[in-house]
Amino acid sequence: MADPSSYRPRPGEIPDSPGVYRFRDEHRRVIYVGKAKSLRQRLANYFQDLANLHPRTRTMVTTAASVEWTVVSTEVEALQLEYSWIKEYDPRFNVKYRDDKSYPYLAVTMNEEFPRVQVMRGQKKKGVRYFGPYGHAWAIRDTVDLLLRVFPVRTCSAGVFKNAARTGRPCLLGYIGKCSAPCVGRITPDDHWDLADEFCDFMAGRTGTYLRRLERQMAEAAEEMEYERAARLRDDIGALKKAMEKSAVVLADATDADLIAVAEDELEAAVQIFHVRGGRVRGQRGWVTDKVEEITTGALVEHALQQLYGEESGDAVPKEVLVPALPDPVEPVQQWLTERRGSGVSLRIPQRGDKKALMETVQRNAQQALVLHKTKRASDLTTRSRALEEIAEALDLDSAPLRIECYDISHLQGDDVVASMVVFEDGLARKSEYRRFQIKGFEGQDDVRSMHEVITRRFRRYLAEKEKTGEWADGEDLSDGDRTTTGAGTTENGAAPTENGAAPTENGAAPTRGPALADEPALTDGPAFKDDDGRPKRFAYPPQLVVVDGGQPQVAAAQRALDDLGIDDIAVCGLAKRLEEVWLPREDDPVVLPRTSEGLYLLQRVRDEAHRFAITYQRAKRAKRFRSSPLDDVPGLGETRKQALIKHFGSVKKLRSATIDQICEVPGIGRKTAETVAVALARATPAAPAVNTATGEIMDDDDGVPETTADAPGEPVTAGTPDERRGQER
Repeated sequence: MADPSSYRPRPGEIPDSPGVYRFRDEHRRVIYVGKAKSLRQRLANYFQDLANLHPRTRTMVTTAASVEWTVVSTEVEALQLEYSWIKEYDPRFNVKYRDDKSYPYLAVTMNEEFPRVQVMRGQKKKGVRYFGPYGHAWAIRDTVDLLLRVFPVRTCSAGVFKNAARTGRPCLLGYIGKCSAPCVGRITPDDHWDLADEFCDFMAGRTGTYLRRLERQMAEAAEEMEYERAARLRDDIGALKKAMEKSAVVLADATDADLIAVAEDELEAAVQIFHVRGGRVRGQRGWVTDKVEEITTGALVEHALQQLYGEESGDAVPKEVLVPALPDPVEPVQQWLTERRGSGVSLRIPQRGDKKALMETVQRNAQQALVLHKTKRASDLTTRSRALEEIAEALDLDSAPLRIECYDISHLQGDDVVASMVVFEDGLARKSEYRRFQIKGFEGQDDVRSMHEVITRRFRRYLAEKEKTGEWADGEDLSDGDRTTTGAGTTENGAAPTENGAAPTENGAAPTRGPALADEPALTDGPAFKDDDGRPKRFAYPPQLVVVDGGQPQVAAAQRALDDLGIDDIAVCGLAKRLEEVWLPREDDPVVLPRTSEGLYLLQRVRDEAHRFAITYQRAKRAKRFRSSPLDDVPGLGETRKQALIKHFGSVKKLRSATIDQICEVPGIGRKTAETVAVALARATPAAPAVNTATGEIMDDDDGVPETTADAPGEPVTAGTPDERRGQER
């Protein structure tokens, strides 16, 4: 690691003007390219105290060995030079979008004497007009086949064209009227070029002119009783309308816009683009990238715009570009787009109407693309096997960790402190075995202490299960009385039935385990993993690897908890956020896995899933605390009847002052339920007067303590002074 102070420029060397800078490593390779409105201010940020830097920025500046810069006159020039250098040097710390596939385009070679319509992929060529991209090549061919009836442009290759010109016989399309046959002179080069230009105009969205012209010609042919010609024109109109139906109208007619949406997590980002021309979606494409630098959504949008329009000009850059977040600053990017188009370009965030609705659709596509990308990478058997082997090798384990448990702590400024436990078996999530913990040992914010408590509680339960089966020799009392909740199946807030049909226990019974990658018996085989009633045990399965979300302190706490319990056959590691370093117990230096390592990717997925599960639980607890109501404690009172009570009386305060008979007037509320509600509300408000549930009488405190009347023997009575009632609650 290099010390940034060793190559820091001397004071006054860096100019206070726009420019582009490059960080190089010790081998003179460019590792990062950036632009700035003021080089002096921007570069000064990189040479502050390392503790104040973002972890990924810290990694970059400690990897670099030198920095250099180039001064330009405007921010727009800086944007263009940054794009050129990123393309040239491919820096490892810059965001680089990669296409998730090679998208096909409908291309018209307007740079040839006889323009040709064809499917093209890859690098765009000068003088060729492109439409799309399309999801599939067959979609292009279907569209072209319909349009050739009206615009019989050449589609054959150069070899076929020359052979037809030599023999004087056109191809099959020339005979059936889907090619104007310029190869044999049926149409002049100028007329054929005009035909191709009309084809391009129609594809660009200017459809109304041609439809109206054909309809007028059809009417004229019918008036002149040229019915065969009128029928052909009718079929041509039908073909054009069918081609137009393939792309639905989503915006107002003649609207040209590109909509860009971004879906991201801490590690990766997916970008989806919808190309709208003439109010219709004419193409769609998507990119995925690793987030190897500290970057905001606006910066991701800026990089996407560079990728999308860096090689484009003219009409390829639309009049309007809609984005989820604006780059900062936005003016240079907007000016750059305007220069590439040659006229004004609007770069903005849609706020309402059809454009906002369409942006939401693009956003959903981006989210699905990111999920699909992660799923494809995680579901491959060979990839998962390699990932487990890489983890075993990096952590010096005896065998691949077929069961991995990961723990994370979540809280909001020390309130509602909770923890999560997620389980991955054979590289795949086992949601039926997820667990959630409430921190009970103390109050406040202390992630290290919380981690120690959670690991202790989880593995104390594991040892208790072993003791029941006779596998644990010591007679130590391992019961701690804690209870956990589970996030089983598709619902995160409740336990799901086990796979063999058994109902879950109060803590969420774990289902039987599926087949493993290696030849090993299922973990639930035999009576050792079954309770007397046949249900799988709650914490009976030991992992081969425990992963904690955090660095050295959290790892040390987890290892100390296992040592205190006498467990020495379970490996522990921690994955620190941002730098993605793997920490081991009693090691001063972390294990750094390659960025492209499948083992690192699996650990990241496990860590991110634990974080998601923990923060979901923490938010749910916080929301429940904010929404808590005295009616929540009424047994048997569901959400529907609670809403009916509040709607009838208007508020809990008015409901509290109502008599039992008045409560019974609410539809669906019987007398027994009304009495229960009255008692619960009275208990929830110690200062409220007593309620005689037999008669519905509201008593004042100074009335004294009423006795149970003979008319209603055994009926519960909530009465007494406030202190007495509070004593009953304890």
